[in-house]
Amino acid sequence: MMMDIFSSFDPYVTNSAFPLNSMFMTTNLFILLTIQSTFWLASSRKDSYITTCTSLMFTQLSRTNMIHIKGLNLLVTTLFLTLIFTNLLGLTPYMFSTSSHLIMTLNMGLPIWLTMILSSFSLSMKKSIAHLLPDGAPNWLNPFLVIIETTSIMVRPLTLSFRLAANMSAGHIVLGLVGIYLASAWFNSIYSILLLTLTSTLYTLFEVAICLIQAYIFCLLLTLYSDDHSH
Repeated sequence: MMMDIFSSFDPYVTNSAFPLNSMFMTTNLFILLTIQSTFWLASSRKDSYITTCTSLMFTQLSRTNMIHIKGLNLLVTTLFLTLIFTNLLGLTPYMFSTSSHLIMTLNMGLPIWLTMILSSFSLSMKKSIAHLLPDGAPNWLNPFLVIIETTSIMVRPLTLSFRLAANMSAGHIVLGLVGIYLASAWFNSIYSILLLTLTSTLYTLFEVAICLIQAYIFCLLLTLYSDDHSH
């Protein structure tokens, strides 16, 4: 049993019979699950899931300017699959939830955001600076609008990372609380056991949906940020 509800955020599987580094396990499992279907005679159900996810992300990329940035669309699609896998893996008991830690989410969002910023300024600094000032604004508001727009652009990776980490952490904490109450009520009342078991099952299904949605929102916001890119 976990010592407290925050034990699921520990980076090592200390309570398991196999005290392995779960980050190492996560990496190996992801490599095994993403082997392409060219090794097999027929496509498996896993390949159809991956194809569906990549088609969904490529459709979204085609609606933004990121499709014009060579190589970045493949990176975002790979990030989308990685986030889905890590979010779902975080629901496994005693598994290290990487996507619920700010250092992990910041390392995912900050490099791509910084790449788009540097690429935009290197291609056309004049157009990039022009994005900081909306069209039709009064002249006396121009200095304030530039400061506000610059601040909003600078905090994008922070808000992007905090959103994913906070949603994943909140879900794991609620699941931990439900599990603690379920364990304490196991020998008390059959009605409490049934109610808590039903609540835990329904919330676990809800959390699976949250894992998929948060991965899509994370990559969706990254693609929308590319609309300010000069090309």
